Amino acid sequence: MPRQVDLEERRRVIAGAVCRLADESGLEGVTVRDVAERAGLSMGAVQRCFPTKEEMLVFALRYVGGRIERRMRERLGGSPAQSPASAVGYAAEELALLRAEHRSEARVWLAFLAQAAVSEALAGPLRAAYAVSEELFLRLLAEAGTGEGDDEAADEGARAVEVRTLLALVDGLTAHVLVGRLTEGQAAEVLHAHLERLWAA
Repeated sequence: MPRQVDLEERRRVIAGAVCRLADESGLEGVTVRDVAERAGLSMGAVQRCFPTKEEMLVFALRYVGGRIERRMRERLGGSPAQSPASAVGYAAEELALLRAEHRSEARVWLAFLAQAAVSEALAGPLRAAYAVSEELFLRLLAEAGTGEGDDEAADEGARAVEVRTLLALVDGLTAHVLVGRLTEGQAAEVLHAHLERLWAA
């Protein structure tokens, strides 16, 4: 009797191969043939999982995004006694991918981000990923008591601006570290200084 193939696990294997190739040479270096070779599969096996290259890239984007999100939530869950302000800092640090062990993941994430500028198929899942992060940070900022005043709608609007600013800063720091404009330590200083100003306000 032929062995049953776990298609979801095979898709993850393929996504891992896509990420390794993207880390080495960007998404322009990702071909179905190279992915199949890197994953140890035939081209037919890859194409049965993903009929088009676009579908393969979208799955890989969600794969790496999900990995980052899980790590961020695990860090938050690992310190239940932390203050909401500390939680915002921890989550932002994880999302910025500043640590050396996450440099490969950062290169892959920015490769997808760059390609999404000209690919709606990738832009859609990226927007969804940012929306999940935005919702998390909005909740953390509300718990931290930022922007609390007499006008609830204005408070929510102010927190939304702060969260969008933070997410844009995080992506910018990731890029600056990758191109050598900032060191990991300098980027962390910028992030922490921004958060200190947020709490002071």
